[in-house]
Amino acid sequence: MPQLNRTDSLVIGGGPAGLTAAIYLARYRRKVVVIDSGESRAVLIPETHNYPGFADGIAGPKLLDALAKQAKTYGVAIINDRVSDLQKAEAGFLARCSQADISAQRVVLATGLVDRNPPIPGLKEAIDHGAIRYCPICDGFEASDLRIGVLGSAADAASKALFLRAYSKDVALLTLDGKAASEAVCRDLAEASIRLPAAHVVAFERLDERMVAVMSDGSHESFDVIYPALGCDVRSRLGTKLGARHNTLGCLEVDVHQQTTVSGLYAVGDIVSDLHQIAVGTGHAAVAATHIHNSLPRNFR
Repeated sequence: MPQLNRTDSLVIGGGPAGLTAAIYLARYRRKVVVIDSGESRAVLIPETHNYPGFADGIAGPKLLDALAKQAKTYGVAIINDRVSDLQKAEAGFLARCSQADISAQRVVLATGLVDRNPPIPGLKEAIDHGAIRYCPICDGFEASDLRIGVLGSAADAASKALFLRAYSKDVALLTLDGKAASEAVCRDLAEASIRLPAAHVVAFERLDERMVAVMSDGSHESFDVIYPALGCDVRSRLGTKLGARHNTLGCLEVDVHQQTTVSGLYAVGDIVSDLHQIAVGTGHAAVAATHIHNSLPRNFR
């Protein structure tokens, strides 16, 4: 077996929430280890203007790099690995990774979520190009007066289309299956002047800086930005396997200190909240880290 490493706190997930928790804990002079698989959703952010303090915007990878550098200045160990299993142990918890087994008194889950992307031709290229944006709360303002497409079933995507209507007069709801929308949904979309093409999307193509939706009837729809509403998978398996209470989506239930129903196990960021915001996740992290510090034995120097 690899060498057993012992630490005060283990943070699983190196996104904004996880790294913020690590920074706080290290500044409390706690020994902290971060296990990061490099799959933070923030990597997909071309540039956000929604995170306070960055009026000119900051790219997700650049923000992650800055947080990682700050954490390392306080001695935080960041290991590029994946936790395959998390168990309760005498000392608190035992996390199994390919590089080492780590024993920790407290654990913070900051594993986030992954957006569902069906195998539509051209969709991955659109994501890589930055024409696909997942969070209208984050960057709907930057889509002001643009031609916006919302991708998903009429029932699931209607609310996102209505939200984005506050930013542009040109919003269309693009379906994937061609199923008819309910009368109520059709009425709401019509009252908001949101288009609902009868044909459904079969592929995406690039046209300069725009994305073109190829429709099932052979027509084409051109957009400046597209927002999917296709659902997501919450990466909370490590917590639910330990018995942590969760909702039907997999989001973990936490108390006012971000502690799950498993004592000593905390959860922050997107695996807790439906409001998927960096500012929300970092707020969770500050609350969790402070409670962890106060719950551990005194570390007088």
